[in-house]
Amino acid sequence: MQKIVITICSINYLAQAKTLGDSLMKHNPDYTFLIGLVDRLDASQVDKDLLPPYTLVELHTIGIEDLDEMCARYDITELNTAVKPYFLDYVYQNYPEAQFVHYFDPDIIIYQPLTEIENGLKDHSLFLTPHTLKAYPDDACSPNERGLLNTGLYNLGFIGTKRSETTHQFLQWWKDRLFDQCYIDLANGMFVDQLWVNFAPIFYEDVFVSRHLGLNMAYWNLHERQITNDNEPYLVNDKYPLIFFHFSGYSPEKPTEISKYQDRYTFQEKGDVASLFDYYAQALIANGHKELKKYSCYYIKPAVKAPVKRYLRVRKYASMPFRWIIRQIENA
Repeated sequence: MQKIVITICSINYLAQAKTLGDSLMKHNPDYTFLIGLVDRLDASQVDKDLLPPYTLVELHTIGIEDLDEMCARYDITELNTAVKPYFLDYVYQNYPEAQFVHYFDPDIIIYQPLTEIENGLKDHSLFLTPHTLKAYPDDACSPNERGLLNTGLYNLGFIGTKRSETTHQFLQWWKDRLFDQCYIDLANGMFVDQLWVNFAPIFYEDVFVSRHLGLNMAYWNLHERQITNDNEPYLVNDKYPLIFFHFSGYSPEKPTEISKYQDRYTFQEKGDVASLFDYYAQALIANGHKELKKYSCYYIKPAVKAPVKRYLRVRKYASMPFRWIIRQIENA
């Protein structure tokens, strides 16, 4: 049985991807680590010595139909998230022995074996982690519950999956939605890939929603979680082993900020996580962050955001007479 973790990034985030891969292999040597590269090596002057020693799967090689259309439609953040189910599906198709395929954002460090995730998938197909399991103390700071209503109940910096018919159906549905509805457009109910997965536990019966506090610890749940010892293996709230920490929005260029996406805590108030961030900054620098961050992504270009309804209707009714399609668009 093969077990795989894949991350997705562009060349400028390969230091983060290598740091993730190194932490995965340290604690999970039975896993294979892949990097889905939303970039083109043949169009980059990147020093090959800076590339991590893991398999790089370039976006243009995985067979996405109308990829150029997706690339023209989305900005780079939207594109990196829109291709997530496409990469997951690619792995299942091209690694027939893979039984578990998990996605992790590149800005994550893994501290434990992934047995908690595997156990949750014994009787389930999908494994999700909520942003928070406890109400915030107030809504004056960010993050807060109102913000999560806009961006999603579950954090899709991680999703665990098992080979099954449910997973296959879910990935086909998710691919279809993200092909032309992966915008950052809160007014129209879209926040990249993430909001869509609110539907997953409703649409599919075998979805596991974890309440383990050591999974996906990050700035959005620091109000309910505290590192309560000084060295690995770390404990959360004196009870849960820290399995992985998500350093979302952190930059070693701004080492005093927990995340650019939050203003609820500083390291002065959350000193329990300071050593994790210190180590992370050092690991990124050792893995070439300062050099790699300078590379511009091949796919960065001005986004052409055509009306979403137009894409939906033309795709959905592609086999209908042309006049009928135009009438539906005009009446939208």
